[in-house]
Amino acid sequence: MDPRPAPGTRLMFEWRKWDGSPHWVQDSVYLGSDAWGEWFGQQVGWRSARPGAEFVCRQPNVTLVPASGDWAFTHNADPHPVAVYIDLAWDIRWHDDGVPRGIDMDLDVVRRTDERGTWIDDRDEWDEHRVRYGYPSDIVQHLDATASDLERRVREREAPFNDEVTGPWLHRLAALASPGDDAVEPA
Repeated sequence: MDPRPAPGTRLMFEWRKWDGSPHWVQDSVYLGSDAWGEWFGQQVGWRSARPGAEFVCRQPNVTLVPASGDWAFTHNADPHPVAVYIDLAWDIRWHDDGVPRGIDMDLDVVRRTDERGTWIDDRDEWDEHRVRYGYPSDIVQHLDATASDLERRVREREAPFNDEVTGPWLHRLAALASPGDDAVEPA
C-alpha cells in the first residue's frame, strides 16, 4: 500500500538525528511528485520547530526529496535571503503511518542571494557528529561526495536547482493558499 497522501494534504515532516533523537518537525503540505522526486511546501506563517528552536516561515517555500532519500532541497521564494538550502540526509522516505521522515546528517548546501553566495555549511557539526554517533564510513564518503556535487550543481543552477523547476511547484503551493491560509487542513 502506498503511504503517500493525496496532493494537497497537510502533514508534519519529521526529522531525527542518527541516534533517533528528535530534530526538526515542519508543518508542510504534500504537493505531489515528478521525475525529480517528492515535493512538499510551506506557507507563510507555518512553523518549523526542533528542541530549543522554532521559526515561522516568512516566505513560502517548496522542498524536493529525491528517490535516493539522501538530501532534501528547499527553495525559498523571493525575497528570502536564502534561496537554496539543502539538508544532507539519510533514509528520507514515507513511513507506513503516512509521515515523511528522515535523518538529518548535519551537512548543508546553502545559496544566499547576497555576496556570500554558495557553500557547504556545518562541516564542524558534521566532523563532531560523525565521531559522536559513529556514522559508517561508507555513508560518510557518500555524503561528502554528494555535498560537493550538490554545491557544484547549485552554483551552476542545474535542474532541479533553478526557477524553471521550482517555479511551477511554488505556483501549485500558492494555489492551495486561501486568504486565511487555512484552506489546507492538517492531516
